[in-house]
Amino acid sequence: MALPPNCKYYRMKTLYAMRPYVPGEDMTGVSVAEGVTPAPGGMIMVDLRDHAVRIYITESAFTERYEAVDGDV
Repeated sequence: MALPPNCKYYRMKTLYAMRPYVPGEDMTGVSVAEGVTPAPGGMIMVDLRDHAVRIYITESAFTERYEAVDGDV
């Protein structure tokens, strides 16, 4: 993909803690985008600075944007 003039690629440095969504689990306190229904394959992202902040990530968004980190960080 060609970049526009004066542009460079950047990758986020942030690590995200995530766990699989469990069908039927209580989603109280988990932010879910409007129009999205949690489903198997989705992930719950937990903010490492504030564990009370949790966001549901759809399976398609997860596989498109995230990859596992092996080992300790």
